[in-house]
Amino acid sequence: MTDNFQETIDLHAASGSKSARASGNIMPQAPGVEKSLLSMMVIDPTNIISQCISEGMSGDYFYIPAHRILWDIFRSRYDKSIPIDAVSVAQELNDRKQLEAIGGHAGMMDVFAFATTTALFKSHFETLKEKYIRRAIILTANKATDSAFTSEAEVEQLLDETEQAVLQIRATAAKGENWSMTQDITEAMANVERMLSSKGEPLGLSSSFPRLDECINGLKSGELFVIAARPAMGKTSFLLNIVEHIALDLKKPVLMFSCEMPSVQLVERLLYARSRLSRQSIKNKGTMSIDDMQHFKQSMLELAGSKLILDDTAAISITELRAKARRVMKDHPDLGFIGIDYLQLMRSHTKQAQNSREREIAEISGGLKSLAKELRVPIVVLAQLNRGPESRAGKNKGTPMMSDLRESGAIEQDADMIGLLYRSAYYAEDEEERATLGSEATLVLAKNRNGPTGTIHLSFHAELMKFVPREPRADEEEE
Repeated sequence: MTDNFQETIDLHAASGSKSARASGNIMPQAPGVEKSLLSMMVIDPTNIISQCISEGMSGDYFYIPAHRILWDIFRSRYDKSIPIDAVSVAQELNDRKQLEAIGGHAGMMDVFAFATTTALFKSHFETLKEKYIRRAIILTANKATDSAFTSEAEVEQLLDETEQAVLQIRATAAKGENWSMTQDITEAMANVERMLSSKGEPLGLSSSFPRLDECINGLKSGELFVIAARPAMGKTSFLLNIVEHIALDLKKPVLMFSCEMPSVQLVERLLYARSRLSRQSIKNKGTMSIDDMQHFKQSMLELAGSKLILDDTAAISITELRAKARRVMKDHPDLGFIGIDYLQLMRSHTKQAQNSREREIAEISGGLKSLAKELRVPIVVLAQLNRGPESRAGKNKGTPMMSDLRESGAIEQDADMIGLLYRSAYYAEDEEERATLGSEATLVLAKNRNGPTGTIHLSFHAELMKFVPREPRADEEEE
């Protein structure tokens, strides 16, 4: 939900819905329950206010403006460990010039002297929460209607704002209901038991590259992995190798967005890599052997039977990508992985993003990280590097660094892991050096939030568009 959208919702919540008043309907509210809860806070602030905070209560829960003001003061005094008594609260209200806004001393004492008991907290809180959620639904629907009539924003942005607003209501409804220390301890112990029983195997999804899985402990839910490279390094092939393994070997649903390449080309690449057949060889020969045909047919059957979803929308916006990912998750609750090729080809259509490319990239990378957490799936996104690697001399020529990421600040911050992919032969100064380096490739794990960094040694078979692990040369440092 954008800040402007939330501000409008808050404004409507404070003043009441125009359309609701015009139709003669009264906004859902429970003034007596509001007064009762505030009175409970006076009786036992430590327990009652702490419970309200842990359940996610905000000022919006109160429909009566005077009650909102008192909640704000009670919450502030609780945070500062200041007593909540009639005399000091009246003085604070007077200092804030808000005493008259709550009805003067009489209005304040109406709350302080209200007859109630803290034993009613649970039922009264649930009633207040229900009224708040009903108001939020009404206000969100009204705002969506108003925006559909008057907003000049792109329709995808309006859909995303409305969808996020509805999801925010759902999150509010669930907040405080499921959390418990016991549950978290149980889940933490389950993770420890999994590590003990795994005997070194990755806890997340395997990427098909053992050394990489060892460093990152597999592709885990909620994590954002950025793989960056200069053009022609094979980053799309690397991502497709991971997609192939998860979709065809592990048989997990996979969603891949390709901003650069049509889906039919992705399918062709997957078929060549899966069947281990060279596209160039088939083109030169103009035919296939019986064995090759069987391998190719088997690859087609595997791909057709997989749960791989490809989306080749060019210049897809972060709002559209989020919406599509949510719909796929609804159809495939066991979605295992999302791949994106590539970050700098995505767009954000907010007003702030239109004025700054750096701001646009920040919104995209932040949106992808939020989506990974929301859907609880790993997201691997490719990114382009600037010309920094070409400017380096000596043995470091071509070696990428995190600072080579275009508009790198937000990407470095949001990513859980960053891998820098390069092939030394591409920067060779002569044919002899190029022949010596051959198909060697390297993935430098430059950032790993929850594990070690390191170097993953690979070979790239360009004719098959396939990366495979390799043993490091004697002169290559093991990290």
